[in-house]
Amino acid sequence: MKHSKNIISQKVLFALCVIALALPNVCLFFTEQMPLLARACNVVLPVSVYWWVMTLNSRPGRAFLWLFPLAFFAAFQIVLLYLFGNSVISVDMFLNIVTTNFNEAGELLGNIYPSVIFVVVVYLPLIVWSALSLRCAPIEESFRRANKRWAKRGMMVGLVLLVANCLWDKDYEVERDLYPVNVAYNAVLAVDRNIKIDNYHNTSHDFTFNAVSARDATEKELYVLVIGETARAANFGVYGYERNTTPLLGKLSNLVVFKQAFTQSNTTHKSVPMLMSGVSADDYNDIYYQKSIITAFKEAGYSTAYFSNQRRNNSFIDYFGEEANVAVFLKDSVDIGGNVYDTELLARLDDYLAHDRSAKRFVVLQTYGSHFNYRERYPIDKVYYKPDNYASASSENRQAIVNAYDNTIRATDELLSEVVKMVEGQGVSSAVMYVSDHGEDIYDNEENHFLHASPIPTLYQLHVPLLVWTSPSYSAKYAMKCAALRDNAEAEVATSLAVFHTLFDIADINTPYKKDNSALSNKDFKSQPYLKYLDDHNEAVAVSELCR
Repeated sequence: MKHSKNIISQKVLFALCVIALALPNVCLFFTEQMPLLARACNVVLPVSVYWWVMTLNSRPGRAFLWLFPLAFFAAFQIVLLYLFGNSVISVDMFLNIVTTNFNEAGELLGNIYPSVIFVVVVYLPLIVWSALSLRCAPIEESFRRANKRWAKRGMMVGLVLLVANCLWDKDYEVERDLYPVNVAYNAVLAVDRNIKIDNYHNTSHDFTFNAVSARDATEKELYVLVIGETARAANFGVYGYERNTTPLLGKLSNLVVFKQAFTQSNTTHKSVPMLMSGVSADDYNDIYYQKSIITAFKEAGYSTAYFSNQRRNNSFIDYFGEEANVAVFLKDSVDIGGNVYDTELLARLDDYLAHDRSAKRFVVLQTYGSHFNYRERYPIDKVYYKPDNYASASSENRQAIVNAYDNTIRATDELLSEVVKMVEGQGVSSAVMYVSDHGEDIYDNEENHFLHASPIPTLYQLHVPLLVWTSPSYSAKYAMKCAALRDNAEAEVATSLAVFHTLFDIADINTPYKKDNSALSNKDFKSQPYLKYLDDHNEAVAVSELCR
């Protein structure tokens, strides 16, 4: 009797393992915008292969353990679909794993617990059961032979569908469109990119901008670039948002608001390096061989400083920041679970300005801005919009989530106002530029998209704030540049291009890498109506082809 029960148990385990592995394929059949033939192939062929592999061992538990990487992909894919509603695990999602710190991951996972609970309940028991079943009696040979026959028939049908797709759809690519082949392909690309990033110091060692300042070496200048995090233009009062989330910025004179500014990536590990370097979506792979704008300002005779409220993650952002004469990562001295508010950057900036009296200074401040979990980005005494507490990230809690998000924008408004005060207090020709790396989805429509870094971006993730303030002395001395800033306020702007070249132009730094037609402060600036987005495979794609 016990032997008979073990056999039944093995058969149940066999069926459940195949079903668990097939779940992502079934889900993708309904979520992906692909021709019906491609979606059918995406179910029939892979599921038949899972089925066939499960028949290769007399103990299905052992076969399932062989397929553990697929089980991991399946769990990851389900969480991704819960977050974004579509698309397979991308290269950027794999890279996000290695560039996201444990604190960020904990904040996110704690608020998407339904999907986490689901994958734990589905896959963890199967793994344990599979390990325990290795001591049970083997499954019947007749059962294996029968299932192997059906699996082979399924594979034949799947192969026919695959050939049909390749012949009839010129855009169909196995490595992009067939799960889990596409996920495995993306994982390999992610590893390759990570190796290139690790080797960055070697590949960029001899790079130089040949940058020189066109101004007198004794002229006192100060320029500050503030890089925001996850701030979308739609929720800024100066962009017409129904809530006045930027009351202090709204009162600043000499502030230019660029209404149509768009990032070329919705991921921090690509968008920030593009902001700080001369590469864009069109030539992103050149980033492995070039240095950042900090080095360019150093070559031009500037004292440079970089202060970050983000944790190191072994990415270009770290490497670029370390090029500065003074580089401080605030969270280096804080425990993994510790929280630091962006206001701590003000103390660092104040100290730097007090002690470094160089004639020419360039500072980069990288904030943590509006990164989820929003409630952690501002102190309790800065709660302006209430209620801002939510048990989990879900569309049902949208109002509280938006309240918390808008409180982060208020905090950014205060931060930028203080930065401007400090810079203006130096009494020199100066400018402050603020730009966010990317935006955010906050359950804005019936598709219930949330967060950023989704494989298919929305305009909420791409439309970002870009602001430039110039001091009275700068505005008087360089009136033509300020006039150009105002004239270009309504132009379509790719921040990944404009920020780098505008800072060069504002400071009158000449280098072979400078492009006047990409500088917002230059009369020769050309609007960029065909905005591009850097897709998962680092190819430039027209935003109009991606966004819904």
